[in-house]
Amino acid sequence: MKQLIDFLPLLVFFAVYKFYGIFAATGAIVVATGVQLGLMYALYRKVEKMHLVTFGLLLVFGGATVLFHDDAFIKWKVTIVYGLFSAVLLISQWMGKPVIRSMLGKEITLPDRIWTGLSYAWAVFFTFCAGLNLYVAFNLPQETWVNFKVFGLMGMTLAFIVATIVYLYKHLPKEDQSSK
Repeated sequence: MKQLIDFLPLLVFFAVYKFYGIFAATGAIVVATGVQLGLMYALYRKVEKMHLVTFGLLLVFGGATVLFHDDAFIKWKVTIVYGLFSAVLLISQWMGKPVIRSMLGKEITLPDRIWTGLSYAWAVFFTFCAGLNLYVAFNLPQETWVNFKVFGLMGMTLAFIVATIVYLYKHLPKEDQSSK
């Protein structure tokens, strides 16, 4: 249920874009993300920091997109979010408190070098996505960017999650693998 709620604003953005264009879609994703936060709080009595940061950036960049009638703002938001994710991963790693370990370390026991590798791999992935978004957003037609934002980035992320799971499974201690 939680994953469905996570994708709700993106699906609303895509549907509204197809019928009404980028400016209506931008307004719709801002509203849908607000609804998403309300649903998350109502169902789980908690809202993730990542969702709050994304919503804040969406308010700023989505608001600027609608106010100035310029789609460049919403296109930049995607790159900035991915850049922030990368920066958080790198900074937390360098400070000795990897975010990935704090998120997954309660369920999975792994050597430090694996957590470090995972942090760097995700940071590189997010940096790549940020750069690729810039290229697609500002060198290809708007419709191509919307399709890339909704399906390309989501597909790449899902593929990277699967690769991460395979990588983690290979490095689980043998007793953890047998209990799965």
